This record gives sequence, C-alpha cells and structure tokens, in this order.
Amino acid sequence: MSGFIPQSFIDDLLSRADIVDVVGACVTLRKTGKNYSGLCPFHQEKTPSFSVEPAKQFYYCFGCGKGGNAIGFIMDYENIEYPQAIESLANSMGLEVPREESVQLQQQRELNQRLYDVLQDASNYYQQQLRKHPEKNTVIKYLKDRGLSGEIARDFKLGFAPPGWQNLLGKLGATTDTKKALLNAGFLIENPENKRNPIYDRFRNRIMFPIRDQRGRVMAFGGRVIGDDKPKYLNSPETPVFHKGEELYGLYEAKQKVRKLERILIVEGYMDVIALAQNDINYCVATLGTATSTSHLKKLFKLVPEIVFCFDGDNAGRDAAWRALQQAIPLMEDGRSARFLFLPDGEDPDSQVRQIGSKAFVNSIGKATQLAEFFFENLCSQVDMESLEGKAKLGTLAMPLIKQFPAGLLHQLILDQLAKITGVDLDTLSKMSEEKSIATESHPNAPAEQPVFVNKPVDTSNKKARTKSTHSACRKAVNLILLKPGIVNNVEVNSSIRQLNNSDADLLFEVIELAKNTAAKSTHELLASIYGTPIGSQLIQLQDREQITPASGIESEFKEIVQYLARIAKRKETQNALLAEARKKLAAKKQ
Repeated sequence: MSGFIPQSFIDDLLSRADIVDVVGACVTLRKTGKNYSGLCPFHQEKTPSFSVEPAKQFYYCFGCGKGGNAIGFIMDYENIEYPQAIESLANSMGLEVPREESVQLQQQRELNQRLYDVLQDASNYYQQQLRKHPEKNTVIKYLKDRGLSGEIARDFKLGFAPPGWQNLLGKLGATTDTKKALLNAGFLIENPENKRNPIYDRFRNRIMFPIRDQRGRVMAFGGRVIGDDKPKYLNSPETPVFHKGEELYGLYEAKQKVRKLERILIVEGYMDVIALAQNDINYCVATLGTATSTSHLKKLFKLVPEIVFCFDGDNAGRDAAWRALQQAIPLMEDGRSARFLFLPDGEDPDSQVRQIGSKAFVNSIGKATQLAEFFFENLCSQVDMESLEGKAKLGTLAMPLIKQFPAGLLHQLILDQLAKITGVDLDTLSKMSEEKSIATESHPNAPAEQPVFVNKPVDTSNKKARTKSTHSACRKAVNLILLKPGIVNNVEVNSSIRQLNNSDADLLFEVIELAKNTAAKSTHELLASIYGTPIGSQLIQLQDREQITPASGIESEFKEIVQYLARIAKRKETQNALLAEARKKLAAKKQ
C-alpha cells in the first residue's frame, strides 16, 4: 500500500462501521443495559471486564486497559498497523481505500520499490548459491554442525555469498540503473582508489541472513563469515527502507509461525533466533547489532503483553540487562510484563537449547526474573542494606526510576516494595513520587474522578488545593472537547493558561490543536485521527469516564472552566511579578 489515506474516508468508514459487529465477529458479546460485555481477547480472564459501547462506538477493557474504536480493535486483534487495519475494515465492508500521493512521495515510493526489488533478487541469488555453488558443502556442513535442518534454512531463506569481489555485481549489475540500485541497497562498496576493483561486493564468503519487515519484504541482510575473517557478522548499512535501530530479526518469521503471539524472547544473534526456532521456540527476535531501544520495545508491546530479555549471566550481561530495564520502565503499563533470563557463563541460547533441550529451555523462560525483582536486586547490590544510610541511598537511587513508571498498579506495588525494604512509610514515598503521579491519569480500575464544577468555591489560598484543582479542571476541559470537538471553534481559550506549567494544561492545548486541525465533528472522528499516537491511550481512558454533563451544557461548562483557568493563571502571573519585584528590592538593599 502507498500514499496517504484521506481523513475524510477514515471518518466515513468509522461512521458506517458498527463496532458491535466488528468486535462481535471475534468476541462473544452479551448485552448488558446499553452496552455489551464479554471476555477480553487481549488478556486471560474468567470474569468479563471487556465492554463495547455502541453509543460511543468504542471498546474498553477495565482489566488490561486496552481501548479504542473499530480500527483500533482490528489493529490490536490482528497485530497489524494502522493503514492495514483501515484496509481490513474497508474490505470487510466492500469499500476500496482511496490514496492521496504527492509527487515527492510518489518518487520516494518508486525508489523504495526499486530497492525492495533488488533486495529480493539478491536474496534469490544467495539462496541459489547455497544450493548450487561448488563450495556449498562447506556452508551446509557448518549449518548442520550447528544443528540446523534444511527446512529451517528454507523458512529463514538462508543463502550464501560466495568468495570473490564481484559475484553479485556481475549477476545483477548489468545496467547502470541496476548498479545504482545495488549501491543504494548497500550491496556494493564504491572505492575509486581501488584501481582493480573500484566497485565490489560488500558480502563475500558469508552465510546470508535476509532481514524481513513485518510484511515479509527483504529490507536488509546480515552476513556471518565462514572462517576466521573479521568482522564475524556484517550488516547492511542504513538505507531508505532499513533503519537498524528500529528493526528486529525474526519478527516476521515469528508472526508467521504463531497466530497469536503471547510473548517475545529477545536474544542477541541471528543463529540464536534460528536455533530456537529449530527447537519449536518460535517467538524469538534479535536486535541488529544495537542495544534494545525504546522503538524496539514499543513495536513489540503492540504485539505481545510480555517481553523476555535473554542475556549472559556475567557482569557484562547483567549491565546490558539493566540498560534494557531502563528502556522498558516508561512502557510498563498495567497488563504488560518484562522478564530477564540469565544464561550460565559461556552459554548462549543456541548452545543452551542444544544442551538442555527445548522443554527445559521453555521452563527456564517461564521462570525468568521479573522486572520488579531484578530492579530491587540490582539497586540493593549497590548499597549497604544493613545500615540506615544504605537504605536512604536505596531510596535516592530508586525514586527517580520509580517516577518513570506509568501510573497504575505496578507503579504502586513498586512503591509498596520500596517502603517495605527501606522502612519508610508509604505516604512519604508517595509524596516523593507525587509529581509524576499527578501528571498521569489514574488506573482504569480506580473510581471515576468527580467532575469539576467551576462555580463551586475553591480555596485558592491553599497552593496544594489550587494545583490539584487546576489539574482536574484541565482534564475536565479535555473531556468536554472529546464529547463535542466543535466547541474549540466557539470558545476562546486564553494562552496564559499555558503558564500553569502542568502536564494537563499542555495536554489541553494539544487536544485543542488536534480538534481544530482535524475539524472533527464527533468523539470517534477525533480519536480516530490520533489512535496509536503517544496521547491516544490517555485520551481513550479519559473518554471512557462516565459523563454527567448534558449535551446542551457542554459548551457553557467548557467556557466556564477555561475562564476559571485563565483567572488562576493571571493570579499566578501577578504573584510571580510581585515576588520578582521583592527580590529585586532585597538585592538592592544588600548592595
């Protein structure tokens, strides 16, 4: 697929679709009052906590926190991206998805397609060489010695780049156009100083591992040397279709083998992924010569609720695991799990699974160290837990990290555990973490926040009460926009509210801009335009709260709230000016 999908088509698609029909095709639903309920398809549960609301055209699970519209449900259920979900929903309704494409985008798409074509041609060539080249037996013997079968080599499309400087160039680079495509795809190296071979193959005498995207297209290669040459592994360079810091080897193959992935095991090398797949452990991926990044984890958490990191048990492995933990913390929403599997010294997943067998290896994955356990184990090892000073230092080390956990049950349990270990009461620790907690919506299972009535007197002389009140007012204003996006065009919002300097005020202005730019007329139109973005899940949770404001009063209440916020901001501005003047006079007296 290519080109932009017009927002007007997406809006029309959602207005035609009935979310009860979309969800009902996959989940057994039972009518409960105005809504429908059933067992959540995204986590294991015995009592239904999954709700579908026809009036809002939304679904929400109070157990795991997943929620969205019809397109969002298809994304989550089928493990596909936003454009593919639109395509799927449109196809089910007999509609064709229109495309809008700029000249620049069309040119880039054509260039990318040329790269994909030459990458596939190269993959076919390398596979052919593994079957027919005179030196194939050396490669086949190596693969068999590593325990790999012909079937697994076929499934992962393994190939062979034979020795020599211009094999691929000679086979595929007959024209100037194809030679340029081979250069752009990273297959050739250009070195004018090399008079004998100014252009030559990047991959020579290596086992070739094609790296495929989630659609199965070859986007790059990894090559493992045969013999003792350096480097041992060589990856394709960055290209317009390959960004190694975002991609994972084996993800496409895992999705092909397992219809509904429940967990992903992250290992270090290509051979680890293939060896585990050879032993029927078909949910493994490897990073491409980089550390696990936030981009990697975001991609995986869209697919599975649990990620297991596999590392060596030595100091270097545990250091790498700690870095991975720090990347994972901001993504640890309730319902997600991260574990750490530490292997014996000198072992990797390939050697370990051959030594102990697949059943024992799977058992070790199930017993891998939980994130919270590793979190405290690592921090406690850095301090003297027998002394008060050591426990105080533990709190100092832990709190900046705990503040990065998303608000929810796991965040609270981590605080509970720190209180238990240090002996510091939970209220004190909670206050230390309050700055983070107040900026994030409460856990979905918590009681709904009471609405703000701005005509009710507020004790604005109390700074804490005033801060809490402004946060609540901002969230209420956002909620009203979700109910009726058009109010942003009728009510002027004073920009001074930004001076409140809180995350909810920032969110309010972000949602105002969204509502204006998308020209959305309804809740589902607005949310459809931001589904899958960083604020998407936050707005979905806000929207799910029970509303008590009648439709006729939405605009007037929104106007009252923003006027109230503007007054608070003006008062704060005046106080800051007076404080600055007082400091100026005090400084003058000291001189």
